[in-house]
Amino acid sequence: MKKQNLVVVGGGSTYTLGMVMSLIEEKENFPLKSITFYDTNAERQEKIAKATEVILKEKYPELESFNYTTNRKKAFSDVDFAFVQIRTGGLQMREKDEQIPLRHGAVGQETCGPGGMAYGLRSIKDMIEVVNDVREYAPDAWILNYTNPAAIVAEALRREFPKDDKILNICDMPAAIMVSYAKILGKEIWDLVPEYFGLNHFGWFTDIYDKEGNKLTDDIKNAIKDNGFLPEDSEIINDPSWIKTFKQVETMLNDFPDYLPNTYLQYYLYPSQMVEKEDVENTRARQVINGREKRVHDQCETLIRDNSTEHADLEVDIHGCYMIRVAASLAYNNGDTFIVIVENNGVISNLQDDAMVEVPASLTARGPKPFAVGSIPTFQKGLIEGQLAFEKLVVDAWYEKDYNKLLQALTLNRTVVDAPRARAILDDLIEENKEFWPELAKK
Repeated sequence: MKKQNLVVVGGGSTYTLGMVMSLIEEKENFPLKSITFYDTNAERQEKIAKATEVILKEKYPELESFNYTTNRKKAFSDVDFAFVQIRTGGLQMREKDEQIPLRHGAVGQETCGPGGMAYGLRSIKDMIEVVNDVREYAPDAWILNYTNPAAIVAEALRREFPKDDKILNICDMPAAIMVSYAKILGKEIWDLVPEYFGLNHFGWFTDIYDKEGNKLTDDIKNAIKDNGFLPEDSEIINDPSWIKTFKQVETMLNDFPDYLPNTYLQYYLYPSQMVEKEDVENTRARQVINGREKRVHDQCETLIRDNSTEHADLEVDIHGCYMIRVAASLAYNNGDTFIVIVENNGVISNLQDDAMVEVPASLTARGPKPFAVGSIPTFQKGLIEGQLAFEKLVVDAWYEKDYNKLLQALTLNRTVVDAPRARAILDDLIEENKEFWPELAKK
């Protein structure tokens, strides 16, 4: 099995240590020759990288080389895979994405509604630059992008690189939901085969099967209705914000029982409730800054100080394992099934071909081979078409520098709807994003 050369773009991310532990966990499935971290922020990356050196020394001694750099040529030359996880503007801008809509009575969330629009408009330029840089130094590398908001980023990359068939956009949220299903059933995520359709953060599981072809959907639905998605003694997740998110699935399933929903649909189906639950001075971004970011940096300091993993609380990240198994299926032509983002081209037969849809696909060395979904019901189709129009208008606005397209996008979005409120939110976001967004013209 050929060993791969990997670059992690966004090496300074607080998620990077979890990815490193996942790479170690999955090294038999995806053996590596080298790992390189690349980030534009040297200081942020260095602490993560020095901690990673300690981990790799103990847990991946067969790895031939590990490097970290801010130099594009050094980072990307001759890599086989680029895992991309950038956050333009950092958590500080995420906090503004969440606070501004909330102050206007709309959903404040990093990937949905106005916050997702703001984040997407910041991400497009940097993502295009990353792809161009990788292609300059590694023309044949696979680029696995899991930068948020994946829907907007995927649409922009589709337009910018229409002939590049080695860019694959992925989201780990379906995997996180499937982990919960697996726990409910007493199984592992890898035992489950999903049927799913939608857009990123905007989709439904139509059915869940096991490897033998037994249908498990009703078992999952009944368990959620009888015991809740997360029982009180659940060990699936211990983050209060995520617990609330998963609990909302019970409400969605009671109101719309046909399919198992992606958790993010709560923001579109119950926007008023979502606003009422939030504290504008303590949004999710602030919780991450005071929580995960601090924990990860403290953990890095412990690793570096001790030059050992003995006192470090290191965990394998299931999200990272999902990405790595995606990469392995591409690298070794495994043909395994994963939920990924691809151009529709008839996969959902009653949806436009140029939509970037999220569906199961067999992943081979020739890329994703999506499974046909067929025609979807009117309710889901109507919701998807509105969200798809929002996403396309946002990308239109970035290319055309068009204020009016963004106003249209926010007015369409189910988390806003009201045109005067959309304008007020947009004007505030423009003021805060002067450093990142193109200068917009009113027509």
